[in-house]
Amino acid sequence: MKTGGRPPAATTPRALSRRDFLVLGGSVLLLAGCTSAPAGRATTAAPSFTPTPSTDAVHTVATLTATTPFYIAHRGSGDNWPEHTMEAYAGSIAAGVQAIEVSVNATKDGVLICHHDTDMAHTSGANVKIADATWAQLQALHIDASRWLGPAARPQPIPELKDVLDRFARTHVIFIEDKQGTNTAAMLDLMDTYPESKAHFVWKQWAGAGQVKAARERGYPTWGYFSPELIPNAADIAAEFDYLGAMHTFSDDEIAAIVAAGKPVIVWEVHYRSTVDRLKRLGVVGMMTSNIPYVTHLAAPAKSDAFGTGLRAAGDLPWTVDQGWGAQPAISARGATVTLADDAAQSYLMGSMAGEKAGPATIEAELQWGAGTEGGAGVAFGQKDDDVYRLGVPGPTGGYHALLHADGRLEIVKRAVGESDGTAIASVATTPPSVGEWVVLRVVVSATGVAVTRDRKKQWTAAAADTDYSGPYFWLCKERGAGSVAYRRLTRA
Repeated sequence: MKTGGRPPAATTPRALSRRDFLVLGGSVLLLAGCTSAPAGRATTAAPSFTPTPSTDAVHTVATLTATTPFYIAHRGSGDNWPEHTMEAYAGSIAAGVQAIEVSVNATKDGVLICHHDTDMAHTSGANVKIADATWAQLQALHIDASRWLGPAARPQPIPELKDVLDRFARTHVIFIEDKQGTNTAAMLDLMDTYPESKAHFVWKQWAGAGQVKAARERGYPTWGYFSPELIPNAADIAAEFDYLGAMHTFSDDEIAAIVAAGKPVIVWEVHYRSTVDRLKRLGVVGMMTSNIPYVTHLAAPAKSDAFGTGLRAAGDLPWTVDQGWGAQPAISARGATVTLADDAAQSYLMGSMAGEKAGPATIEAELQWGAGTEGGAGVAFGQKDDDVYRLGVPGPTGGYHALLHADGRLEIVKRAVGESDGTAIASVATTPPSVGEWVVLRVVVSATGVAVTRDRKKQWTAAAADTDYSGPYFWLCKERGAGSVAYRRLTRA
């Protein structure tokens, strides 16, 4: 086993460079970012996780891991609050989570701060290496997560580690990592100053690094996360750690190999409820999630969209989260819209509006065609879970999609698991939509079939007596090359 450093190159569905693991070392790759508080196998079944917001309870590693699965707020749940900030940590804890994950860097003058990257380029747009800057210099910078969270997300200051620990180390569990690899002694010394610290801290690091020895000597539980080339040595590596880690992008076989090493496995970062289901089937017991209120079902289903707030609601996500902040379609608070504008086929999960169970539902949305829009756009619906449903791309979830095409054709397509295109089961001719025109699509799922109506006109209704899919999840979607399509006024009943 190596004695230091960070993970070398990794092979995942999205190719990771050596620098990816060097800098990111095991947290979300292109979601890497740090944000901060607003400027200005037991034989019997383990209990399910049911978080309850509380400011009085004291949570420890023992109480956290007594449930299966257990949840940790990855970077303070960065799909919901600016990552690695006091706002994020406080928000996820107020929501009921027992544990947060904290990344640490040290400034030139030795101040330990909460930040994932070793520089400020991604989060602040500043070409500043943290190790070369003083704390006073960094305090002039702010973290801007608006590209991911929406335009209303305010710039945030960087929190000092001691302030975060003073607030949460006595009552919650903190998974803590030295991102620079040079602050082990200073961090352990600080951790030691908190009461019952061994019950509240878990030392986190790349499984090939050597800092684990110092943490174990101090009596702290440890979590070592894997890069792909370490997996063949999982059994030997497991002896060094109390918990093992895997990325959500690892294959089933890779995760199963880590689970087989015999230590509890925690996977990062979990954005979707369907990911939890997959990981549980593989024997994973810990979910380090970026989407705490949604993944844990804490957020009640909404009846309408939240675009007008200028913030992305919990559960609303682009079809890919591994392409970073740039994958988030533009939200406009002024127009109360979200716009899908990539040339690629795009889907946008409206998880915030997903019902609690399958059955009859009515979904209504307004669509606006942009200049040069071709192909079809509309709503995919009836999916049993929130696994990605993308037009023209085979997926693990079946369902329907209702599309309005540039020539005015309105159709319902049925698509089974593994199919790329599916089969049109209903179609009706309507007037071609004009650029800038807002079009209303009303989708109805009933006990007798499915139907979609344009602009509330009965003669513009496509319907089919098909009841194979009635799941509670739906996506906004458009075909490849379909141009720019804006959505607003979504409702679900």
